[in-house]
Amino acid sequence: MKFVAIIQARYNSSRLPGKILINLCGKSVLQRIIERVQKSKYVDEVFVATSIERDNLPVLKLCADLGVRVFVGSENDVLDRYYQLAKLVNPVYVIRVTADCPCYDWEILDNAIESLAPDIDYLSDFSETLPDGLDIEIISFTSLETAWHEATLNSEREHVTQYIRKNPEKFRHQDFNYQFGNYAHMRWTLDEDADLKLIEAIYKHFCKTGKPDFLTEDILELLESQPELLKLNAHIARNEGLAKSLREEKSI
Repeated sequence: MKFVAIIQARYNSSRLPGKILINLCGKSVLQRIIERVQKSKYVDEVFVATSIERDNLPVLKLCADLGVRVFVGSENDVLDRYYQLAKLVNPVYVIRVTADCPCYDWEILDNAIESLAPDIDYLSDFSETLPDGLDIEIISFTSLETAWHEATLNSEREHVTQYIRKNPEKFRHQDFNYQFGNYAHMRWTLDEDADLKLIEAIYKHFCKTGKPDFLTEDILELLESQPELLKLNAHIARNEGLAKSLREEKSI
């Protein structure tokens, strides 16, 4: 396999428990994300990587029902979870997806794959021009393996690509910029109740209009016509989970 996508997913999130199984127009959040990533022209297979906690049994059942292969690994060492799964299938590249991105855009992913330069270790939206929730991360398997061997901080084990991001002298980085412009102020991820209100509004609109496979351009048009929706979660900081991990690490 050349490109595999691994969706990290666990049921018991602290800020919005059970969020990945919340119903969005007849399908769970996790199913929506799986199906959106599967639309990529280049991804050979989509996997789900969850943890050994009992709470994640519904995740296993959903994946079984959908015929999606699932890996069960460490709860907190998510880097290990990714590496152990990737080692089994030995891809050239791993695409990291998180299970709180139900607006994930497969066309943006395909554009990123097409723009991937030779010998790049890690491609990401370093400039953060995409809305939060459309994050793009493509990692070479060899870089993932190096990070697994060398990363020691808790934040580097919990947040899969932190070690690679922090060491550009060891890894060849590529910044990915999509055509839209800068929408970093927008938040389409799902971490808190306020996020859920926006995501539900987006899905209800497009399911009602018969377009559940909406793309980023469609959401931007919706938000332009209904700008009040942007206010629902505008108070939440970007990358809040990572910031929390780094604060806790500094306090030790």
